[in-house]
Amino acid sequence: MFPAEGRPAVDEPTPHLSGPTPGLCRRFEESTLCESTLWDVFVEARSSFRNLCVFSLHRRPFPDVPDPLLEAANLVKQYDTGGEEPLTVLNDLALSVRAGEIVAVVGESGTGKSTLLHILGALDRPTAGTVRFEGTDLFAKSDDALAAFRNRAIGFVFQFHHLLPEFTALENVAMPALIQQQSLDDAAPRARTLLDLLGLADRADHRPSTLSGGEKQRVAIARALMNEPALVLMDEPTGNLDARTAEPMHREIERLSRDMEQTFVLATHDPSLARIADRALRLELGRLHPLSASDDMATASHRDASRSDRDAEGENRAR
Repeated sequence: MFPAEGRPAVDEPTPHLSGPTPGLCRRFEESTLCESTLWDVFVEARSSFRNLCVFSLHRRPFPDVPDPLLEAANLVKQYDTGGEEPLTVLNDLALSVRAGEIVAVVGESGTGKSTLLHILGALDRPTAGTVRFEGTDLFAKSDDALAAFRNRAIGFVFQFHHLLPEFTALENVAMPALIQQQSLDDAAPRARTLLDLLGLADRADHRPSTLSGGEKQRVAIARALMNEPALVLMDEPTGNLDARTAEPMHREIERLSRDMEQTFVLATHDPSLARIADRALRLELGRLHPLSASDDMATASHRDASRSDRDAEGENRAR
């Protein structure tokens, strides 16, 4: 239509444009254009078309979906028992956890729940497979780098609280910060805030021997949150508590998830703890499976109702 270089020949017909530039089309069709004006309009149309193409190439066709905080793929964990075949605990296991979720892993004792949490928290290396945290392959790191990662990004709560008996509740909570070479004076304000958040402000200066079982576990949760970890792993956190003492702990975990958008992965055989989770998965024969509709552990309807109650409570508090 137009020559590649120079202005268009006078005797060439006026082009008829169509597409996403109706204003330019009308200028071609309704105006008596001289040679110079016609060339200027053509340059403008060509520039507009190029911009449209660039926009189309870079536009994302779907809304952004957040990447998983934690993603395990093809995990295998085997132990040498001295026999001909190793003991396989995890077998081609996959798990994806998004930020802010509570994920419960349920199953009978001995199925590998603790082993799985130890690998997810980089306390142990898998025989095969990968664990990615915020997109980074954890087990490509050295042991020293993994230790620094655990202290910075992961909080742990175990069935046994593992509090240091010679230190107060406040000092136990502050311990992860002290390991990072913070002074107690610097760490104490956040430690006190966490104890207050968990209803233990008046127990800050008490040693573990003077605390109840439920109080010790709440101190352990506060300690796990001290360094503001992205992920908290809980291994049977209420396993040593009776039902009356465990129920407030469940509510605390729900509240922390809601108010602090904290991510939790829980290993438990307690149905009442599994019910607070957004997702509950059963570990069986080395792999994770969604709970069946007939399973007595944390049905979907109960989880949805629990989450709806939490959301409604949050909205009321926001008002």
